[in-house]
Amino acid sequence: MNISPLDIQQQQFKVKTFRGLDPDDVDAFLQTVAGEMEGLIRENSQMKEQQARQSREMFDMAEKERELRETLLSAQRVIEEMKANARKEAELIVSEAEIKGERIVADSERQLGALKSRIEEVRRQKIQFEMSFKGLLDSFSRQLISDEQV
Repeated sequence: MNISPLDIQQQQFKVKTFRGLDPDDVDAFLQTVAGEMEGLIRENSQMKEQQARQSREMFDMAEKERELRETLLSAQRVIEEMKANARKEAELIVSEAEIKGERIVADSERQLGALKSRIEEVRRQKIQFEMSFKGLLDSFSRQLISDEQV
């Protein structure tokens, strides 16, 4: 049974002639109880409003927390993707550098081989020149000797 402050204020009691209650005391007490009950009802209503407001705030905070977690997860995914891409790019750069280095070494070895061949050719030509020159000198020397004898 719900009793309102108005119910308390309007409550009537039967008056007995013998040993009855003082109507003024009863009315004063009922007024006091009604005032207390009115205050409690007001406080209860305020607390319900406060609880509803805090529930909304808590829901909003939970929603913001969920959004923040999703944002953090997205950021982590993006970071991981960026790291993976950076690793792949670094591997590609290293691979290209190795290939370029191998080409440079191969070109250098080819050029070295060509230079060695040219050096050998120059040495051979030098030996041929020396032999031809010695032959020419010998020929001139014989002619000089034969001219002196004549």
